[in-house]
Amino acid sequence: MSGEKKRRLPGAVAVLAALGILLTSGGPKGMAAGSPVEAAEAVSPHRSEERAETVQMEKAAPRSDALPAFGPVPEAEPVENDYFDDIVFLGDSRTEGFYLYSGLKHGQYLYAVGATVESAFTKNVWESEKGRKIPLLDALAGLECGKVYLMLGVNELGWTKIENFKNQYAKLIDRVQEDHPGVQVVLQSILPVTAKQDEKGTYVNNERILAYNEVILALAEEKDCAYVNVAEAVTGPDGCLPVKWTTDGVHLNVEGCRVWLHYLRTHSVPPPEESAS
Repeated sequence: MSGEKKRRLPGAVAVLAALGILLTSGGPKGMAAGSPVEAAEAVSPHRSEERAETVQMEKAAPRSDALPAFGPVPEAEPVENDYFDDIVFLGDSRTEGFYLYSGLKHGQYLYAVGATVESAFTKNVWESEKGRKIPLLDALAGLECGKVYLMLGVNELGWTKIENFKNQYAKLIDRVQEDHPGVQVVLQSILPVTAKQDEKGTYVNNERILAYNEVILALAEEKDCAYVNVAEAVTGPDGCLPVKWTTDGVHLNVEGCRVWLHYLRTHSVPPPEESAS
């Protein structure tokens, strides 16, 4: 990766827009999570003073020594920034927003507006070091990393059969594990939407998101991956995304992205030797 398309963050800084049309598989075309730059707050990703704020929350209890090798990651003491040094975050425009506005300056990022578990294989969206566009998974194959954090699924909510989503996501996990043997694959849950978005009656609704998250959890267990339930960090008492943490009912704003980051800090994935029971 080169030029402005290079999203490597040790030293580089890390919302989002209205829904658009995306290409899907196994079902109808659906609404894509648009670019965070289009309908964002006027916040520059290069201003460190805007990243100085942190979410203040109570420290978690120490994690048990006996951890499952897969499934939901429990709460633990917050990790330092160097935990993120060997992570590649791969996802859609919500991941782009996290890159821009969470304040995290560590790790690497691969994302595309409207990205899905299918388009990650086929759609030429990422500029390689040779200056040509390649699919996200091809770009990932060329990166060194110790952990891959995936967040995909919001753009697939309109697919006719949820089984198609599960099968395609399984193939994506297989590809990552094949390209990076021994790397920890971490599946992040799909974030909820606001009550206003939920009431629109489209397929972008929280009931559908919950069903897809159940599939992602099942895949984590099936494929021996960690499952980080970020959704619970940004879900209000009504089961919806609080308005204060979003720009458009779907995408997170600066404050929401910082809550997301805090959750990742307090739900870190232990090294494989510590995960074994």
